[in-house]
Amino acid sequence: MNRSLGRIALLSTLALALAGCGGGSGATSDAGGSDATAHDATAHDASGADASMNDAATVDGAIADGSTTGDAATPDAGTPPRIFGGARPARLVVPSSYDAATPMPLVVLLHGYGASAIIQDGYFNLSRAARDRGFLLLLPDGTIDSTGKRYWNATPTCCAFAGTDVDDVAYLRSLITDVKAAYNVDAGRVYLIGHSNGGFMSYRMACDAGDQITAIISLAGADYVSESACTPSVGVSVLQIQGTADLTVAYGPSAIGPGAVTSVERWATRDGCDATMPSSGAAIDLDTVLAGAETDVRTYPVGCEPGLSAELWTINGGSHIPTMPTTIGGTLYDWLSTHSR
Repeated sequence: MNRSLGRIALLSTLALALAGCGGGSGATSDAGGSDATAHDATAHDASGADASMNDAATVDGAIADGSTTGDAATPDAGTPPRIFGGARPARLVVPSSYDAATPMPLVVLLHGYGASAIIQDGYFNLSRAARDRGFLLLLPDGTIDSTGKRYWNATPTCCAFAGTDVDDVAYLRSLITDVKAAYNVDAGRVYLIGHSNGGFMSYRMACDAGDQITAIISLAGADYVSESACTPSVGVSVLQIQGTADLTVAYGPSAIGPGAVTSVERWATRDGCDATMPSSGAAIDLDTVLAGAETDVRTYPVGCEPGLSAELWTINGGSHIPTMPTTIGGTLYDWLSTHSR
């Protein structure tokens, strides 16, 4: 299948999933009118597809044959993925450039509600970026809930809708520890990238496990509703990416989160930056469907503690699943790689 056509087919499947999302039981609605159970909901988080509404094998197959953003299912030849996590296995992509004598950065990818690691990887094209840029890539899956959807138990509003109490902070901590024991990981360059529910989980890890995490990137995630719920032991650099037309996780404040601007401003303050003095950078092009350089860049450069930063990329007119270029994995990693401890 032609890669561009495959990518369009995948995104079309996701759009159908979004259009077909129904409400769940008793969850609050966000500012965009989407029921919070659908809120990343049916699988589309990231590039997910709800198995109850779409043919998940078709979506995964599109990724596997390399016809979407990349070839997430085919890491470097000669470097088969390692599996960690025991009863909750997670795949580690090891680039052929790995040298046990040289510390290598580690990126942990967190999928959205109802999606999976392989689907999320295909959307962000991170396996290819891992090979090209030289970093270890860990691909865990969340727990399957009573409706058959994978989720992360992040903030109280997202996304343990069935009321389960899985300790995903402990799970992710243990995975990072296990990878460090098996590979020469640069402990000062451990990063998280998450979409929607995975973005919420990235924020929670920054709050609860900042000693293990250097920086996070959240696409359409958010901090806790209550600012006091986050008491990080150390600063963590944060990049929030959000579309202003996101009807699943609202750009502004809602019942499920404080919104993109407030989430970043909070972390700017936690990182010692002056949240009242933002700076604008050159606009960038993150959505290939929207015309021009549609994404505004806002940073908080004043007073930050050494090595820390908080940044917001606002996709004007962007949806919950922006149509990102195939180079997005490298773009995200390039931002992460400027942060170390």
